[in-house]
Amino acid sequence: MAQTAKINVAIDGPAGAGKSTVARRVAAELKYIYIDTGAMYRAVALEAMRQHIPVTEDNRHQIAQLAERLNIELEPGGEGTIVRVNGEDVTGKIREPQVSRLVPIVAAIGEVRSVLVQHQRKLAAGKGVVMDGRDIGTHVIPAAEVKIFLTASVEERARRRYAELLRQGTDLTYEQVVQDMAERDRIDSEREIAPLVKAPDAILVDSTELTIDQVVSRIVSICRDVLELGEHDR
Repeated sequence: MAQTAKINVAIDGPAGAGKSTVARRVAAELKYIYIDTGAMYRAVALEAMRQHIPVTEDNRHQIAQLAERLNIELEPGGEGTIVRVNGEDVTGKIREPQVSRLVPIVAAIGEVRSVLVQHQRKLAAGKGVVMDGRDIGTHVIPAAEVKIFLTASVEERARRRYAELLRQGTDLTYEQVVQDMAERDRIDSEREIAPLVKAPDAILVDSTELTIDQVVSRIVSICRDVLELGEHDR
């Protein structure tokens, strides 16, 4: 019996759009591998902070060298992806607000992106991967058979992130989260290296008034249509 063909799925979008949650569930539905690229940049930001390496554009080479030295592992877990850096579970630590503020700067460093993108492309080479980030469909795996641009209003994304931070015991206000979200959008969209843009052939999914279940169902349906079409072409 012929082996069922697999495709790669790229899910891009701004911070707080729910990409990781949606991508994880889409991967589970399709029985694919989920690759959380944002967690990889967060891991670099966390280690730079821990090692007292200033996270600035002027310090790009030292941060890139740090990225090359890190062994970042992504493993499926009961409640999401487990992120390990040099063997240590840092899943919770990489989501802390002080790390989040450093991530846009780290992600804008071309040398860091080169290191991590090379690893991400190797993971996608065998197909059957769902990968989320901000430049997956435009830069990391532009040949992905399904490209989704997942977004929501700034206010809705901030509300979701604020609820997540409250569960972690944050002392930030909702207004601060809105400001951080808007600033993150600006940096991601204006950066010179792989800016956040919708790929011309990506399908726009606005989740502002949709449930997670509805978003996942829509994307899985798109993927299955593409898979069925591919089977007919064989």
